[in-house]
Amino acid sequence: MASQTPAKPVKTDGRKRRWHQHKVDRRNELVDGTLDAIRSRGSNVSMDEIAAEIGVSKTVLYRYFVDKNDLTTAVMMRFAQTTLIPNMASALKANLDGFALTREIIRVYVDTVAAEPEIYPFVMANSSASKSKAVADSEQIIARMLAVMLRRRMAEFGMDTSGAAPWAFHTVGGVQLATHSWMSNPRMTSDELIDYLTMLSWNALCGIVEVGGSLEKFNSMAHPSPVLPPQLLDLARD
Repeated sequence: MASQTPAKPVKTDGRKRRWHQHKVDRRNELVDGTLDAIRSRGSNVSMDEIAAEIGVSKTVLYRYFVDKNDLTTAVMMRFAQTTLIPNMASALKANLDGFALTREIIRVYVDTVAAEPEIYPFVMANSSASKSKAVADSEQIIARMLAVMLRRRMAEFGMDTSGAAPWAFHTVGGVQLATHSWMSNPRMTSDELIDYLTMLSWNALCGIVEVGGSLEKFNSMAHPSPVLPPQLLDLARD
Protein backbone atom coordinates (compact mmCIF):
# COMPACT_ATOMS: atom_id res chain seq x y z
CA MET A 1 0.00 0.00 0.00
CA ALA A 2 1.50 3.28 -1.09
CA SER A 3 2.24 5.74 1.67
CA GLN A 4 0.38 9.01 1.57
CA THR A 5 2.28 12.26 1.30
CA PRO A 6 1.64 14.41 4.38
CA ALA A 7 -0.48 17.44 3.63
CA LYS A 8 1.47 20.67 3.61
CA PRO A 9 0.41 23.21 6.22
CA VAL A 10 -1.53 26.11 4.77
CA LYS A 11 0.56 29.25 4.95
CA THR A 12 -1.08 32.37 6.29
CA ASP A 13 -0.69 35.29 3.93
CA GLY A 14 1.15 37.76 6.14
CA ARG A 15 0.46 40.66 3.80
CA LYS A 16 -3.30 40.07 3.87
CA ARG A 17 -3.26 39.80 7.64
CA ARG A 18 -1.28 43.03 8.00
CA TRP A 19 -3.54 44.83 5.53
CA HIS A 20 -6.64 43.66 7.36
CA GLN A 21 -5.19 44.87 10.68
CA HIS A 22 -4.30 48.19 9.06
CA LYS A 23 -7.92 48.62 7.91
CA VAL A 24 -9.22 47.78 11.41
CA ASP A 25 -6.80 50.24 13.02
CA ARG A 26 -7.61 52.95 10.50
CA ARG A 27 -11.34 52.44 10.94
CA ASN A 28 -10.95 52.71 14.72
CA GLU A 29 -8.94 55.92 14.29
CA LEU A 30 -11.74 57.41 12.19
CA VAL A 31 -14.37 56.35 14.72
CA ASP A 32 -12.36 57.90 17.56
CA GLY A 33 -12.08 61.07 15.47
CA THR A 34 -15.83 61.01 14.93
CA LEU A 35 -16.40 60.75 18.69
CA ASP A 36 -14.25 63.85 19.19
CA ALA A 37 -16.14 65.66 16.42
CA ILE A 38 -19.50 64.86 18.03
CA ARG A 39 -18.27 66.10 21.41
CA SER A 40 -17.00 69.38 19.96
CA ARG A 41 -19.66 70.08 17.29
CA GLY A 42 -22.75 68.46 18.75
CA SER A 43 -25.05 65.56 17.94
CA ASN A 44 -26.23 67.10 14.65
CA VAL A 45 -22.72 67.07 13.17
CA SER A 46 -22.65 66.31 9.44
CA MET A 47 -20.30 64.01 7.55
CA ASP A 48 -18.57 67.09 6.10
CA GLU A 49 -17.99 68.46 9.60
CA ILE A 50 -16.78 65.09 10.87
CA ALA A 51 -14.28 64.84 8.01
CA ALA A 52 -13.08 68.41 8.62
CA GLU A 53 -12.69 67.79 12.35
CA ILE A 54 -10.64 64.63 11.74
CA GLY A 55 -8.62 66.28 8.96
CA VAL A 56 -9.54 63.94 6.11
CA SER A 57 -11.72 64.20 3.04
CA LYS A 58 -15.27 62.89 3.09
CA THR A 59 -14.15 60.41 0.43
CA VAL A 60 -11.89 58.79 3.01
CA LEU A 61 -14.83 58.33 5.38
CA TYR A 62 -16.89 56.68 2.66
CA ARG A 63 -13.96 54.40 1.89
CA TYR A 64 -14.35 52.82 5.33
CA PHE A 65 -18.07 53.38 6.03
CA VAL A 66 -20.99 52.76 3.68
CA ASP A 67 -22.94 55.79 4.92
CA LYS A 68 -23.61 57.84 8.05
CA ASN A 69 -25.71 55.03 9.54
CA ASP A 70 -22.74 52.68 9.20
CA LEU A 71 -20.50 55.24 10.90
CA THR A 72 -23.08 55.77 13.66
CA THR A 73 -23.23 52.03 14.33
CA ALA A 74 -19.44 51.93 14.55
CA VAL A 75 -19.54 54.86 17.00
CA MET A 76 -21.99 52.97 19.23
CA MET A 77 -19.89 49.81 19.13
CA ARG A 78 -16.69 51.73 19.89
CA PHE A 79 -18.29 53.64 22.78
CA ALA A 80 -19.66 50.41 24.23
CA GLN A 81 -16.35 48.54 23.87
CA THR A 82 -14.07 51.29 25.21
CA THR A 83 -16.27 53.04 27.79
CA LEU A 84 -19.68 51.60 28.70
CA ILE A 85 -18.84 47.90 29.08
CA PRO A 86 -15.49 48.46 30.90
CA ASN A 87 -17.19 50.90 33.29
CA MET A 88 -19.96 48.42 34.02
CA ALA A 89 -17.48 45.57 34.49
CA SER A 90 -15.63 47.66 37.10
CA ALA A 91 -18.89 48.48 38.90
CA LEU A 92 -19.90 44.83 39.02
CA LYS A 93 -16.52 43.95 40.56
CA ALA A 94 -16.74 46.70 43.18
CA ASN A 95 -16.00 45.55 46.72
CA LEU A 96 -19.43 46.62 47.95
CA ASP A 97 -22.38 44.79 49.42
CA GLY A 98 -26.14 45.05 49.32
CA PHE A 99 -27.67 48.46 48.81
CA ALA A 100 -24.36 50.21 48.07
CA LEU A 101 -23.54 47.79 45.24
CA THR A 102 -27.04 48.02 43.77
CA ARG A 103 -26.88 51.82 43.66
CA GLU A 104 -23.31 51.82 42.32
CA ILE A 105 -24.16 49.59 39.36
CA ILE A 106 -27.09 51.82 38.41
CA ARG A 107 -25.10 55.02 39.04
CA VAL A 108 -22.27 53.96 36.76
CA TYR A 109 -24.64 53.19 33.89
CA VAL A 110 -26.56 56.47 34.21
CA ASP A 111 -23.44 58.59 34.73
CA THR A 112 -21.58 56.96 31.82
CA VAL A 113 -24.41 57.77 29.44
CA ALA A 114 -25.05 61.22 30.94
CA ALA A 115 -21.37 62.10 30.61
CA GLU A 116 -21.78 61.96 26.81
CA PRO A 117 -24.80 64.25 26.20
CA GLU A 118 -23.95 64.67 22.49
CA ILE A 119 -22.94 61.11 21.63
CA TYR A 120 -26.13 59.55 23.00
CA PRO A 121 -28.57 61.52 20.77
CA PHE A 122 -26.20 61.14 17.80
CA VAL A 123 -26.42 57.36 18.12
CA MET A 124 -30.14 57.22 18.91
CA ALA A 125 -31.03 59.38 15.92
CA ASN A 126 -29.93 56.48 13.72
CA SER A 127 -32.87 54.10 13.27
CA SER A 128 -31.00 51.48 11.24
CA ALA A 129 -31.20 47.81 12.13
CA SER A 130 -27.42 47.61 12.52
CA LYS A 131 -27.45 50.34 15.19
CA SER A 132 -30.28 48.62 17.03
CA LYS A 133 -28.27 45.39 16.98
CA ALA A 134 -25.18 47.19 18.32
CA VAL A 135 -27.23 48.63 21.21
CA ALA A 136 -28.82 45.24 21.90
CA ASP A 137 -25.43 43.51 21.82
CA SER A 138 -24.01 45.87 24.44
CA GLU A 139 -27.07 45.32 26.65
CA GLN A 140 -26.67 41.55 26.26
CA ILE A 141 -23.04 41.71 27.39
CA ILE A 142 -23.88 43.85 30.44
CA ALA A 143 -26.88 41.66 31.36
CA ARG A 144 -24.79 38.49 31.13
CA MET A 145 -22.12 40.04 33.37
CA LEU A 146 -24.80 41.02 35.89
CA ALA A 147 -26.27 37.50 35.76
CA VAL A 148 -22.86 35.99 36.54
CA MET A 149 -22.46 38.29 39.54
CA LEU A 150 -26.00 37.58 40.82
CA ARG A 151 -25.58 33.83 40.39
CA ARG A 152 -22.25 33.82 42.21
CA ARG A 153 -23.47 35.88 45.16
CA MET A 154 -26.71 33.93 45.49
CA ALA A 155 -24.87 30.59 45.33
CA GLU A 156 -22.63 31.69 48.21
CA PHE A 157 -25.71 31.70 50.45
CA GLY A 158 -27.25 28.53 49.04
CA MET A 159 -30.03 30.34 47.21
CA ASP A 160 -31.83 29.11 44.10
CA THR A 161 -30.06 30.80 41.16
CA SER A 162 -32.49 29.73 38.40
CA GLY A 163 -33.88 33.24 37.99
CA ALA A 164 -30.53 35.04 37.81
CA ALA A 165 -30.57 35.50 34.02
CA PRO A 166 -34.12 36.87 33.59
CA TRP A 167 -33.65 39.15 36.62
CA ALA A 168 -30.43 40.50 35.15
CA PHE A 169 -31.96 41.14 31.73
CA HIS A 170 -35.02 42.76 33.34
CA THR A 171 -32.81 45.07 35.38
CA VAL A 172 -30.54 46.09 32.51
CA GLY A 173 -33.45 46.60 30.12
CA GLY A 174 -35.38 48.67 32.64
CA VAL A 175 -32.44 50.88 33.57
CA GLN A 176 -31.52 51.38 29.91
CA LEU A 177 -35.05 52.38 28.89
CA ALA A 178 -35.49 54.68 31.89
CA THR A 179 -32.15 56.34 31.14
CA HIS A 180 -33.09 56.72 27.47
CA SER A 181 -36.35 58.43 28.45
CA TRP A 182 -34.52 60.68 30.92
CA MET A 183 -31.87 61.68 28.37
CA SER A 184 -34.63 62.62 25.92
CA ASN A 185 -36.54 64.62 28.54
CA PRO A 186 -34.65 65.15 31.82
CA ARG A 187 -37.49 65.91 34.23
CA MET A 188 -35.29 65.28 37.29
CA THR A 189 -31.62 65.30 38.26
CA SER A 190 -29.43 62.31 37.50
CA ASP A 191 -29.12 61.59 41.24
CA GLU A 192 -32.91 61.48 41.55
CA LEU A 193 -33.14 59.11 38.59
CA ILE A 194 -30.47 56.88 40.13
CA ASP A 195 -32.27 56.90 43.49
CA TYR A 196 -35.65 56.01 41.97
CA LEU A 197 -34.15 53.16 39.97
CA THR A 198 -32.27 51.98 43.05
CA MET A 199 -35.48 52.04 45.11
CA LEU A 200 -37.19 49.75 42.62
CA SER A 201 -34.24 47.41 42.15
CA TRP A 202 -33.39 47.16 45.85
CA ASN A 203 -36.94 46.31 46.90
CA ALA A 204 -37.12 43.68 44.17
CA LEU A 205 -33.85 42.14 45.35
CA CYS A 206 -35.08 42.11 48.96
CA GLY A 207 -38.15 40.18 47.86
CA ILE A 208 -36.02 37.67 46.00
CA VAL A 209 -33.75 37.16 49.00
CA GLU A 210 -36.74 36.67 51.33
CA VAL A 211 -37.77 33.55 49.39
CA GLY A 212 -34.19 32.41 48.76
CA GLY A 213 -34.66 32.89 45.02
CA SER A 214 -37.20 30.03 45.01
CA LEU A 215 -40.01 30.35 42.49
CA GLU A 216 -41.84 27.49 44.20
CA LYS A 217 -41.74 29.27 47.57
CA PHE A 218 -42.82 32.56 46.02
CA ASN A 219 -45.80 30.97 44.25
CA SER A 220 -46.88 29.14 47.41
CA MET A 221 -47.10 32.38 49.39
CA ALA A 222 -50.08 34.70 49.73
CA HIS A 223 -49.62 38.02 47.97
CA PRO A 224 -51.73 40.60 49.79
CA SER A 225 -51.63 44.22 48.71
CA PRO A 226 -49.00 46.25 50.59
CA VAL A 227 -50.16 48.06 53.72
CA LEU A 228 -50.19 51.81 53.26
CA PRO A 229 -48.46 53.90 55.93
CA PRO A 230 -50.86 55.71 58.31
CA GLN A 231 -50.36 59.15 56.79
CA LEU A 232 -51.37 57.88 53.34
CA LEU A 233 -54.39 56.10 54.80
CA ASP A 234 -55.49 59.36 56.42
CA LEU A 235 -55.18 61.16 53.08
CA ALA A 236 -57.21 58.44 51.35
CA ARG A 237 -60.04 58.88 53.88
CA ASP A 238 -60.20 62.66 53.38
